[in-house]
Order: sequence, then structure tokens, then C-alpha cells
Amino acid sequence: MASIYTHQDSNVRKTWLLMSIFLVVVIGVGWGFSYILNTPIILWVAVGISIAMNVGAYWYSDKIVLKMTGAKEVVREENRELYNIVENLSITAGLPMPKLYIIEDSAPNAFATGRDKEHAVVAVTTGLLKMLDKNELEGVVAHELSHIGNRDMLVMTVVVVLVGFIALISDFFIRMSLFGGHGNNRDNKFGVILVIAGIVLAILSPIIAKLIQLAISRKREFLADASGALLTRYPEGLASALQKISSYRAPMKRASNATAHLFISNPFGGEAKKGLHKFFMTHPPVEERIMALRGGK
Repeated sequence: MASIYTHQDSNVRKTWLLMSIFLVVVIGVGWGFSYILNTPIILWVAVGISIAMNVGAYWYSDKIVLKMTGAKEVVREENRELYNIVENLSITAGLPMPKLYIIEDSAPNAFATGRDKEHAVVAVTTGLLKMLDKNELEGVVAHELSHIGNRDMLVMTVVVVLVGFIALISDFFIRMSLFGGHGNNRDNKFGVILVIAGIVLAILSPIIAKLIQLAISRKREFLADASGALLTRYPEGLASALQKISSYRAPMKRASNATAHLFISNPFGGEAKKGLHKFFMTHPPVEERIMALRGGK
């Protein structure tokens, strides 16, 4: 059975692999467009940007996420019950006490972020604190601490920055290919083929990045549910919390596609859809998660 430490090394490797793929993709797109437009400087710009974004994604992605969600740091004196729950479960899990943040939002939700367990953050919404009882809140906190213990949040937080940037740089390269550069290569069939290939690559890059984001998120949620239940020894607490959270239909005020996969539940409100739509959701259906926690009942 999965434990809170099971996939740490695997997730670290996946993070470096993801960042390496990002480096190669951006440099590859940059090379293609520098060749198409006969402008070598584009390649060097792509190299510089990809390196800078990898460094930024690793060191500053948590700060970017907290800024995007409007989370504010709190100390023990400001919310003793929450602080004590997180502290006690952290000790049980063998983790350092993470920093605590609260998001002023009536939608119940929570997420974890940070590059490692020494620089981890757990954030919850005011709506979550009002809606859940102590056992349910412990289940949610245990779920988020499991992300930290498994080092999921490193992979998932890096994805926020890299996926968003791939979308931006792809749009930039498409515009350059259509409106900028020299026309020499467009005067022959080979040049036209390169332009088309470059545009297709630029369009597909963010789609592929999004699919990676979704696949990572869904798998991590099931694992964190299982690990969180093991941590509290009371799976019903998390199951009940998920039921309450999914019943809240309104979206979060700062719901964003870039950060949606970080949260314990879909921040856009409502339950995950069925059929083909399910494949494109950031979270597995709540009923499947609850069923797994309750032993298939």
C-alpha cells in the first residue's frame, strides 16, 4: 500500500525530466523559427529564456502560485486550531512544520506548494475552515501533507510555471512566423513546409504540456488520498470532507487553469464530468475518490 514516502525519489526524477523536456522543447521551437525566419538570435533568446524559466520554476514557483491565488501567511496566534492540526499531523508524518496560508474565499479548497519539505506551504480557504469539522479538516490537511511528503507539490508547482510559459512562447512564435522575419524561406516550398511545421509545433506544445499537467494531477490526487487516510487512520474524515467540498457549486474568485491541478478539488465549482470530459479534468471524479476511501462502498 502507498505510504507518505513511497514516491519521493520518483517525483524528484520526474521533476528534472519535466524541466529537461521543457528545455529541449523551447530550444527546439526556437531553433525551428530562427531557421525559418533566418534570424539566429531567436535561438539564443530561446536558450536564455528556457534556462531562466527552469531556474525560476524551481526556486520561485511557490511564490508565483501564492501570488496568483491571493494567499496570505498566518501564524499560530491568528488561527490556533488550524495551526495545531497542521503541526500535530506534521509531527506524525515526520515532516517539518510548513508555512500556513489562508485564502479569503468562500469556496472550500486547499493546496500545498513549495520545492521541498523544508520550504513547503499549506494553504486553505476561509470557506474550507467554516464548512468542515475537525476530523474533516484533519483529513484535508493530511492529504496536503501527503503531497509534501511524496514531493508531489514540486512536480505540480513547476508544471504551473512551465505550462503557462509554453503557451505564451508558442503564441509568440506563431505571431513571429506569420508577421515577422525575412521572406526568403517563404519563397520556396521547403520554406513553406518549415513554416507550417513550426506553427503546428507551436500549437501542439501547449496541448501536450496541458495533457502532462492533467495526467500528473489525477494520479497524485488518488495517491495523496490514500496516504492522507493512512496518516490520520480515519479515511472517513477525508471522504466526508470531499463530499462537502464537491457540493459547493460556485467557483473560487481566483480560479485559474494554471493552478487548478494544485487544489484538492476542482476550483471551478461542481463535480468532475463524465465521459470524454473526464479526460480533460484536472481532478478524478469525487465519487471515485470517496469510493476508494470507503473501500469501494
